[in-house]
Amino acid sequence: MEIQWYPGHMTKTRRMMEENVRLVDCVIELVDARVPSASRNDTVYDLFKGKKRVLMLNKADLADPDRTARWKERFAPEYDAVLAGNASQAKDVARVCAAVRNVMAERIAAKAEKGMTMTVRAMVVGIPNAGKSTFTNTAAGAARAKTGDMPGVTRAKQWIRADRYLELLDTPGILPPKIRSRTDGLLLAFTGAVRDDILDLQELLTLFADTIRTTAPGALAARYKLEDENGPADELIGRICRKRGWIRSGGVEDRERAARVIFDEYRAGKLGRITLEELP
Repeated sequence: MEIQWYPGHMTKTRRMMEENVRLVDCVIELVDARVPSASRNDTVYDLFKGKKRVLMLNKADLADPDRTARWKERFAPEYDAVLAGNASQAKDVARVCAAVRNVMAERIAAKAEKGMTMTVRAMVVGIPNAGKSTFTNTAAGAARAKTGDMPGVTRAKQWIRADRYLELLDTPGILPPKIRSRTDGLLLAFTGAVRDDILDLQELLTLFADTIRTTAPGALAARYKLEDENGPADELIGRICRKRGWIRSGGVEDRERAARVIFDEYRAGKLGRITLEELP
């Protein structure tokens, strides 16, 4: 299964970012802590030359904490600050906003010496479903930007005032025009960065079962109360269907329902704190 998804609004988003990056002092990038490298869009990094950059590994509460710590170390040389947390948690967003002010401290001080108070303007960027609008809403303390659990909800730029001295530009999610590899495409699909309705979810579930058995052995067996996870992935999914009673008339396994439920449960953290991507 090869996965590519680059709808027309993403081309418009890149143009909008090119036009507006001159207006900002700093870039806040959100990635998914469960797939930290796959969820970075390095095709837009050329736009941010000369800007301070802060990285947030979002959804860290759904990821393995030890692996998240190692990914933070891996990314540290590329950014001015790297943090992990959850964009829906005020304390985690406050830490990111504080990091932005910290990396901008010299310019803030230079303005202060001239008797001016600087309002820092930061662009919030990331792939679809990375949590950008949730981040800006939390920072603002109100639901001022659209949010949703589907990729592609935000379609236009939105300025959000986090406080008197920090403004955030929320941008739509954007993927690379060509996803780097088959593995990256699968990881993005597993975590919901690619719209489910363009995918063959039953085939994707078979690939997911094989992946999660490698990265988090026992997670499927524990969640669906199986004795083991042995055998081909296709057979394993059939056992889950029968265990959960996902059977259609005539005794046919309802694998479409299985795919939707299992992906929903994984993405909600019900299978455990699982990072699907290993450090290179």
